[in-house]
Amino acid sequence: MSLIPTRWNALVVLLALTFMVGCQGFSTAKSASQGTTDTPVTGDLIATPATVNFTGAQVGKATTQTETLQNTGGLSATISQASVTGAGFAISGLSTPLTLTPGQTTSFSVTFTPQSSGNFGGSVAVSSNASDPNLSIALVGSTAGAAQGQLTVTPSTINVGSVTVGTSGTQTGTLSAAGATVVVSSDTVGSSEFSVTGLTFPVTIPAGQTANFTVTFTPQTSGVASVGVSFASDASNSAAATLQGTGATAPVYTVSLSWNASTSPNVTGYNIYRRTGTSGSFTKINSSPNATTTYVDTAVTDGQTYYYETTALNSSDEESAPSSAVAAAIPAP
Repeated sequence: MSLIPTRWNALVVLLALTFMVGCQGFSTAKSASQGTTDTPVTGDLIATPATVNFTGAQVGKATTQTETLQNTGGLSATISQASVTGAGFAISGLSTPLTLTPGQTTSFSVTFTPQSSGNFGGSVAVSSNASDPNLSIALVGSTAGAAQGQLTVTPSTINVGSVTVGTSGTQTGTLSAAGATVVVSSDTVGSSEFSVTGLTFPVTIPAGQTANFTVTFTPQTSGVASVGVSFASDASNSAAATLQGTGATAPVYTVSLSWNASTSPNVTGYNIYRRTGTSGSFTKINSSPNATTTYVDTAVTDGQTYYYETTALNSSDEESAPSSAVAAAIPAP
């Protein structure tokens, strides 16, 4: 017995109503399996202090401080190179290559010898095979009697806005120096949901100049988040701002299908077939014949486009040819 292919009333609901257009095919698909990977064990280098600050130095006179590196990781870490940048700064006592076993420390000297009055910035770059292969240690120096600048963060509240949980949104902030050059050595953010990028410390900002940075908000839960960010510098004031964002619950999408009933005799139900993307085969997604002319597909993934077909079944378990296919595009996160 030959059945007439069903015809579709191609109404699809993706939280809002959408119309679908189509293609054809038929087959069985296998679900993909996912594996897990172990986090590799590495060496981890930590610098103490994270910023070496020289204040009140005399012009032409050397001042020395001690810097310590420790391997806090589970494997040995080999330091291959260490270099210093910034006017008046120098390092000594660190011979490379140098291997630190887990827990081991090494110390070296940082010297600041200013040749003129003012505020200065620099850094020590430590190259290794540790988890952070390019560790940067900020250096800040100022001479006795040097004018101290003022550091300002604008806006005072940086609001990233509404961001879907598990995704990221960004907003821009600005650091401004006034009165004298300001050297910014680091930032501290009050939550792992926020991060500040775009600044390579130490950042030297001449008086009247600015430096822009980017705040990224990656909410892990829904609701309003508000934390502080502070910037360490040689300015006479403390510079800080408030970071805000709202975590929005990710929408759950479904595809609601409906079609016109088959006009063939003895129709007992329908099968629904689905394909992901524009190529490949269709796979039956209903576990048993569908008795009605509607079906809701809840197993959809954001950012995918799905194509659907339906067939009619009669009392002898004969199946019609598939209908014309219709498409539903699921919005990306």
